[in-house]
Amino acid sequence: MRKLNERSANRYGVAGECRRGLIRGMGYTEEEFQRPLIAVVNSWNEYNPGHVHLRTLAERVKQGIREAGGLPFEVMTSGICDGMVLKNPRYIELPSRNSIADEVELIVESNMFDAMVMLSTCDSIVPGHLMAAARLDIPTILVTGGYMPMPFLNGKAVNYIDLTDNVGKVMQGEYGKEQANREVERMYSPCGACGVMTTANSMCLAAEALGLTLPGNGCMSATSSELLQTAYRAGKQIMKLLEEGITARRILTPEAIDNAIALTMAMAGSTNLFMHLPAIASEAGLRDRWWAHFDRASRTVPQLVGASPSGPWHLQEIDRAGGSRAILKVLMPKLHGNALTVTGKTLEENYADARVFDPEIIRPLENPLSREGALYVLYGSLAPDGAIIKAAAVEESMRRFRGPAKCFDTLQAALDALDEGRIRKGDVCVLRYLGPKGAFGTTSYQFQKELKGRGLAHDVAIVTDGRFSGGTSGLSIGYLSPEAALGSPLALVRDGDEIRIDLDARKLDLALPEEELNERRKEWKWDFDPTGIPPFLRLFVKNAGSLANGAVWEF
Repeated sequence: MRKLNERSANRYGVAGECRRGLIRGMGYTEEEFQRPLIAVVNSWNEYNPGHVHLRTLAERVKQGIREAGGLPFEVMTSGICDGMVLKNPRYIELPSRNSIADEVELIVESNMFDAMVMLSTCDSIVPGHLMAAARLDIPTILVTGGYMPMPFLNGKAVNYIDLTDNVGKVMQGEYGKEQANREVERMYSPCGACGVMTTANSMCLAAEALGLTLPGNGCMSATSSELLQTAYRAGKQIMKLLEEGITARRILTPEAIDNAIALTMAMAGSTNLFMHLPAIASEAGLRDRWWAHFDRASRTVPQLVGASPSGPWHLQEIDRAGGSRAILKVLMPKLHGNALTVTGKTLEENYADARVFDPEIIRPLENPLSREGALYVLYGSLAPDGAIIKAAAVEESMRRFRGPAKCFDTLQAALDALDEGRIRKGDVCVLRYLGPKGAFGTTSYQFQKELKGRGLAHDVAIVTDGRFSGGTSGLSIGYLSPEAALGSPLALVRDGDEIRIDLDARKLDLALPEEELNERRKEWKWDFDPTGIPPFLRLFVKNAGSLANGAVWEF
């Protein structure tokens, strides 16, 4: 019979005995030390509302592990809240995600834990943990920390998207600052991921579709007893996975990745999953043209849920309607139902008894919100390898758009132009050199919200090689690949060039002959100046790959 503590029991001579002595020195008995050692990888901290409650969940996980015969050790990773980063937003999402994956590798592999339960909730932490799970390939369960129940203001539920819209109203003089400040104080609950379909909740739901969480965990309230129960069950279940030899890569198959992509389309999930899911797949050894999979799914998987910002519903309302269980049950004909999950059962078996309690919120396949998925991949002369847009958040009147380019090589230059009134109706704002090589995969969300605040969101398009927040809306096209720093067509655009956008045809074109582009290419030059950039970010720029491949390390 295979020893369940096979990894941790490797003594490595003197070093192994030293380790044994040190663990005994912390008060553990010899009997405990003979048990499998389970890492409880926690991204708890006191400054991230999405993670501030994870310490409590970790205690329930550890209780389950002990009762099932394991010895848990809680270890910490970083956990930055994207919404709270001020001075250095360049650290969030991609650099921090890759760093978190590295942190988990360092902790778990150096100590040779036998299995791990991971706790995370927010934007870059969930994909970072899943990348590590794929990389290490040991028995793994993810426990997501749940959504933030939305408070009520003036008789309706509100969320952080309402908050950013209020900033725009202040800028336009519709709101006084004092009124806005009073509302800010009432727009959040104590803990959990912001209760809308931005990157955090999109990733939590995707993790469930991947099969790496217990059923229903992708859509649970952060303040619910159900979440505490799920954490306890995860602790017990990790010991069953260890006993059965079910490691992460047995679950993270191409079919599992396709399931997560399909759910993203049905939920109108975050555009950031176009870089996170390929990154997870890459760490599992599944290199592929994953954007082609997204493109195929967007044409065949209907949108079933109108979650904010692409519709009226918050996560708590979706939870009330049946939550992730119900959505996966309805979507099952579009999924690989035979995919293995952390329950030891298939995806289809997990959700056989799920029910929809409100078909207006979770639509049936025969009556969807849209016959196509919510997110599109655009191709054309301006985006040879693709660009991404959340089509469900675009008004019908803007699905076909053409206009003159206004080019900006930094995010600040674009914001300055907006302040100075140099951006007008009909413009296509080109924000470039914001990709992984140019500026660490910088988000253009601030520009998008300030554009909306000035009443231009319905008349101006954005095209960028950077990314957006999961709360993106309007004609905002991002993740353009190849990025400008690599000399792509985006780098060659000049003010006044006509850009043509056709969402129905899924096209993004620059109205210039190839001969003109070739001449401009001869003159193009971009020099990266590392002066003043911290060492970690220099490392990221040097080694991160394209967004289309997940921006993983490519040494």
